[in-house]
Amino acid sequence: MRDTDDYKELSVEDAMKETGSSEAGLSTAEAKKRVGASGYNEIQEKEASGVRRVLSYFYGPMPFAIEAAAVVSAAIGHWDDFALIVALLFTNVVVGYWQERSAGNAVRELMKKLAPRAKVLRDGAWGAIDARELVAGDVVRLRMGDIVPADAKVIGMDFLSVDQSALTGESLPADKGQGDVVYSGSMVKKGETSCLVVNTGAGTYFGRTAHLVASASNVTGLSRLVSKIVYLLVGLAAVLGLVVFYYGLVLGLPVLDDVLFFLILLVASIPVALPVVLTVTMALGALSLADKKAVVTRLASIEELASMDVLCSDKTGTLTENKLTAGEVVCAEGVAPQDVLLNAALASRRDDMDPIDQAVCAELGEKADAGYVRSDFVPFDPVRKRTEASVQHGGVSFKVMKGEPDTVLSLCGGSTRLEEEVGRLAAKGYRVIAVASDTGGGWRPDGLIPLYDPLRPDSKSTISAAEKMGVAVKMVTGDNEAIAGEIGRELGLGTNVLPAQQLEEAIRSKDWEAIERADIFARVYPEHKYSIVKALQSRGHTVGMTGDGVNDAPALKEAQAGIAVEGATDAARSAADIVFTAPGLSTIISAMQEGRKIFQRMQSYVLYRVVETLRILIFVTATILLFHFYPISAFLLIVLALLNDLPIIAVSTDNVLYSQRPEKWNMKGIGAISAVLGGLGAGETLLLVYLGLYVLHLGAPVILALVFLKLIVSGHLTMFVTRTDQAFWKVRPSKALFAALVSTMVIGFAMVVLGLGVAQVGVGLAAFVVSYAAGWFLVEDALRVLCRRLAERASRPPGMRPA
Repeated sequence: MRDTDDYKELSVEDAMKETGSSEAGLSTAEAKKRVGASGYNEIQEKEASGVRRVLSYFYGPMPFAIEAAAVVSAAIGHWDDFALIVALLFTNVVVGYWQERSAGNAVRELMKKLAPRAKVLRDGAWGAIDARELVAGDVVRLRMGDIVPADAKVIGMDFLSVDQSALTGESLPADKGQGDVVYSGSMVKKGETSCLVVNTGAGTYFGRTAHLVASASNVTGLSRLVSKIVYLLVGLAAVLGLVVFYYGLVLGLPVLDDVLFFLILLVASIPVALPVVLTVTMALGALSLADKKAVVTRLASIEELASMDVLCSDKTGTLTENKLTAGEVVCAEGVAPQDVLLNAALASRRDDMDPIDQAVCAELGEKADAGYVRSDFVPFDPVRKRTEASVQHGGVSFKVMKGEPDTVLSLCGGSTRLEEEVGRLAAKGYRVIAVASDTGGGWRPDGLIPLYDPLRPDSKSTISAAEKMGVAVKMVTGDNEAIAGEIGRELGLGTNVLPAQQLEEAIRSKDWEAIERADIFARVYPEHKYSIVKALQSRGHTVGMTGDGVNDAPALKEAQAGIAVEGATDAARSAADIVFTAPGLSTIISAMQEGRKIFQRMQSYVLYRVVETLRILIFVTATILLFHFYPISAFLLIVLALLNDLPIIAVSTDNVLYSQRPEKWNMKGIGAISAVLGGLGAGETLLLVYLGLYVLHLGAPVILALVFLKLIVSGHLTMFVTRTDQAFWKVRPSKALFAALVSTMVIGFAMVVLGLGVAQVGVGLAAFVVSYAAGWFLVEDALRVLCRRLAERASRPPGMRPA
């Protein structure tokens, strides 16, 4: 199969032979045969089956530990333990699968076919069919407003004006005549003609871009963090658990009971519910982002959005309006600006879709040319490079002309001043048209009209706000250096423009620093954008990419935070992680703020869970070594795991602070704080055991009940400590989180007082344990604040402000 661009060199007749077609098109039977051989005109998406996705949740270090504990529980007949363990496992599976499925449905809902219907010549007659049924060799009819359904070669005699900005990034339409090639996904802005389909589906220009999208992948920082935490805690739990197992044998416990306790200690110690809680936090955060006009299609991208420190933004349609606008008119001597605009409008058609005509007429006004009668209008074509019209007004007849400056000015005999102005405007990135008129003495120049794609009103302020939040913004565009540099200057970006040729050299030589230093990338293609993102990632950056066109899709997919702006093509939306539904870039600021809030909620839970894990591991191991008995039963360990984790889902609604700098997972910081608070928490509980044994002279069953209550109360109070770096009362928790934590502590208190699953304890003794835990909570909070202040002295963190 030939590449689409190869057909540019073939004549229409040779292209017909190559595709086995003719001017009469294909027969229906032949088309069906070709569909069977080459497939439909669509991009196939690979997707794992539902069964495989469900089974994946039963695979991994955390599920394996739970499953092993369930098997041993069943083997020795501990059915209560078995039921709780299985409930814990399936809770993780159901919530995880449901969230993944919801995210997948969101992507599929956003993905639309670029051209759902096409007008095709089959069996010698024109008819409309689904675009997916087109095959190479079909003859299609394209007209103004159509989206090109497949790569095709123009075979008709008429010209087309095609908007390829969604594919190539060019802000101006391209003219296509007989023998030229048009790409799938581009839009016909003007004209009507017949075309021969030369490639469909994956063989199109868009299909090759989609291949890059399919090959793009990234592993999120959250995924790496969860893996690190799990493997670290599994290793620690295994080592300490073996110590517990050995002492169980020394104490004479049955081997299977000892094995079960070891496995359940493993299950209770490692963060079994970590993925579930983080998923729910991100899912509820996604709903909040949707209220801010940002639809999340991949939950993990929320964490990446919070960590993003470089934002690569497409220019056309993202930073600019993708709409030609007339600039300040340059007049010939003795001609007024309004006359230049009037004559340009008279050489245009108001009802035409031509963007230049629309820009000129919009600048002139609605009725400024009323009363002028046009005749003999000659439209623009690539050969003449101008439009002309004969005009009558008030009994006077004259001619007007507008078009490319070289053509128009040469017909006027030249104008040194205007020619110099053309060069000056072109150097600033303007596209210039010249206007002339003939009132009977021959053509004379009236002036020049510079055209440009204006910035969106919020683009400059958005870039400034992003930079204040620690995010470096880089512009990526298919336009030339002059246009790119001028837009960058207006936006307040840096002046380091890296054109495609130098970019390619940097990529070949792996000069990633050159790419990192660049503020603007000009004349780029899809492969370049993809490589830019990869290069920045190789320098340790968390990269965001905004865009709206098919040409942005590979980079959107590869970037950790791919963002499709409002009005984006379906290809860009399907590749993106986040889709904006409001125009412009201003949504990205509120999205980053919300993303950083969500990050803070996830970070507070991760810290809480690691602290609790260390607390349980250290306490259980130390108690067995020091006091020679099990301080908590296997059953209560599972109940503790459920009561600790399930209400913590409410952390997704918590009131938090967001950072003015990009968020990063700091494993060393988490480990240090966890070690301090976890060690202190274990010491508190060991002291309680000592008091029970040697001061209050309580029996082992009562001590076990008090330890259970202490672990529940301390665990939930720890959440108030880890949720903020400040004193706990300075940032109030959400009502949902507060109610969830307090209600679970009440449940634990009631279990102990009523003797549900534990030895019954008097209200007074239970109240003492709650007071004991509350006192240590104040110490832990003060210690947390002290740790923050010590960290600030070493490296003062960015400022925070209330959400």
